[in-house]
Amino acid sequence: MKYLFVFVLLTFLFPLQGRLQQLKSFYDFTVKTIADEDFNLSSLKGKKVLVVNTASKCGFTHQYGELEKLYKEYGGEKFIIIGFPANNFLHQEPGSNEEIETFCRVNYGVTFPMMAKISVKGKDIHPLYQWLTQKSMNGVMDAEIKWNFQKFLIDENGRFVDVLAPKESPYNDRIISWLKE
Repeated sequence: MKYLFVFVLLTFLFPLQGRLQQLKSFYDFTVKTIADEDFNLSSLKGKKVLVVNTASKCGFTHQYGELEKLYKEYGGEKFIIIGFPANNFLHQEPGSNEEIETFCRVNYGVTFPMMAKISVKGKDIHPLYQWLTQKSMNGVMDAEIKWNFQKFLIDENGRFVDVLAPKESPYNDRIISWLKE
């Protein structure tokens, strides 16, 4: 009888655990800013968020300019861009956080928030990127990181909406339409 009770209990708990994990939202994470300060993503409640993994020595680095244009036009109370430098692809982000911040400001006039350099794939993947890339965690889709400048759309409620390929411009019709919804 005792074993039957344990079996029944486990039968109900395992599916519940999976559902609870999917209920996790973007707002459940705290990250470090490029200045090494804690940044609680729950402070972005009510805003649409574009999350992008960046690199300073990539063929897509020019997208910093497009990201800044998008941020200047649409950023504010309802939209924000967050950049996450990552050195996961051919060592295209070798610099320190200070060097990355200077590069972004001087070369592209970046004013949107940049976070501390993280890993976006592999054994040392950051927990936020685990959530962004795994359907079992975000409840929407698997979204393997293909390269630098992959873009993730997060809605005003902290839910994963969609992912755009690195080659897609951040200033494109899909993102603009999403922002205007």
